[in-house]
Amino acid sequence: MLDADLDIAEIQARCERGTLTSAALCHYYLDRIEKLDRAGPTLRSIIEVNPDALDIATRMDEERRRQGPRGPLHGVPIVVKDSIDTADRMMTTAGSLAMVGNIAPRDAFLVGRLRAAGAVLLAKTNMSEWGYMRSTRGCSGWSSRGGQVRNPYSLDRSPSGSSSGSAVAVAADLCTAAIGAEVDGSIVRPSSINGIVGLKPTVGLISRAGVIGVAEPQDTAGPMTRSVSDLATVLSVLSAADTEDPATHTASVQRPMDYRRCLDEKALRGARLGVCRDLMGEHEGTDGVIDDAIGVLKDLGAEIVDPANGAAVPLFGEAEVTLLLYEMKVGLARYLAEHPSAPVRTLDELIEFNRDHADQVMPYFQQEILEMVQAQGDLTEPNYEKAKAECRRLSRTDGIDKVLGENRVDALVAPTDGHPAWVIDPIVGDKIKGGCSSPAAMAGYPHITVPAGYAHGLPVALSFFAGAWREPQLIGYAYAFEHATRVRRSPTYRRTVS
Repeated sequence: MLDADLDIAEIQARCERGTLTSAALCHYYLDRIEKLDRAGPTLRSIIEVNPDALDIATRMDEERRRQGPRGPLHGVPIVVKDSIDTADRMMTTAGSLAMVGNIAPRDAFLVGRLRAAGAVLLAKTNMSEWGYMRSTRGCSGWSSRGGQVRNPYSLDRSPSGSSSGSAVAVAADLCTAAIGAEVDGSIVRPSSINGIVGLKPTVGLISRAGVIGVAEPQDTAGPMTRSVSDLATVLSVLSAADTEDPATHTASVQRPMDYRRCLDEKALRGARLGVCRDLMGEHEGTDGVIDDAIGVLKDLGAEIVDPANGAAVPLFGEAEVTLLLYEMKVGLARYLAEHPSAPVRTLDELIEFNRDHADQVMPYFQQEILEMVQAQGDLTEPNYEKAKAECRRLSRTDGIDKVLGENRVDALVAPTDGHPAWVIDPIVGDKIKGGCSSPAAMAGYPHITVPAGYAHGLPVALSFFAGAWREPQLIGYAYAFEHATRVRRSPTYRRTVS
């Protein structure tokens, strides 16, 4: 019987000693997927298992015996969000029944990086359909193809989204690590709600080629893990320049060779951190956990500036929504045109498919956002340029950059979510209040979330965010906090909060 929640370093150590194989680890995860995801608590975090996973793992074991490991991800089972292309027997559908049958002609660039590093692509994860961009009254973690993802800490509570399945799969120990994708909150919020570590990197650090996105100025993929050290290991593999994503060229001089070098338990000594009090106040339980966390930061040597307000911007405010609608029309058209096996080839065909299959696709909520996207013009329209400039002003010039400069702080801290997980309600939709995903998302800046404690048994997380390319510092801060607190505990799959 394998230990629960093995980290990457321990996996490699056991494989080197010969007490564990990648094939055995895959068997362990596949068994847990059957018992927890498809039966038992019925988490529905996995939308499709890779039928070749065990064969790949066996090949990685043979390669290790012949010539040693390729690196720290050799033979490590990893899952990826269903919006990320894999050129294998798994589909890429963004959770949509309209996309069933879409086999990517080639791997997303980041998937190629994982394969080259020896990782085993174990499965695709369920998600909020079309990245939460189908209806104005969405339900995080629900897709017409995969059903409703459930929170392992309380099965009647939301897993948040849109990388819902990726977060739950990591939290429930159905994989070693996961890859999510975000336009605003889709990595950090489900990581927070499900008690794991997640990073939304600076836009351009990780290639978006082969990833179904929403808005290029904000889109990025990112790692989701049970520890900061695992996150650093995965990020080191994912971060690379790609000729098909020009944003990654800017990042070339910014990325260190190995983010594991940033793992310093003393990283908070002398760090000057600003507390975003204007991103708090939604829930006393969450605020209590974060106030305790701020005390820990002080004890670890950080200088705290409290408050350091002014970075707050509303989640999906007017300017951001306008930007997303314009960008999604262009990005979705490009993706469908490049994927000849996709059953729908245009946005018009997607909308029509949903109408024709409304009983399966729209039993709870409709497709107002897709219809709004359909009505947009192109990216040359003044309204688009105005929205893009406004997003940058609100989040950078008059937001994060201003607060960092005026308070002379290295990074900002806040609760990732304003409150613990809410009850799943597909009829009325999500009840999301507060949280700090939008400033860094709109700015394209890095944002890391790390478990900080629990309120009524539900995870609460602390966020660190700062200016572009500050991943090394943020990873160091998160690692030092995690090392000192070690608050994360495995889920117990309660039916409800008692």
